[in-house]
Amino acid sequence: MRLSDLQSKNIVNVLDGKNVGTIIDANINETGSIESLVIEANKKFLSFSKDEETLVLWKDITKIGEDVILVNKQTRR
Repeated sequence: MRLSDLQSKNIVNVLDGKNVGTIIDANINETGSIESLVIEANKKFLSFSKDEETLVLWKDITKIGEDVILVNKQTRR
């Protein structure tokens, strides 16, 4: 699977069903494995402004489907 394939998928938090944001990059370790996805956060997700980014750790991804990526990510309050 290519990063461009992941970028076209919606990212949904399984804890609240909300769309997390859009994948704009990935962090890769020395062995070539993805450690995290860099997300351009939606305006309402995690109370970030539209221009801020957040990370979704690879371990927080619960399922990569055909149209959606499900993540288990706690939101800050």
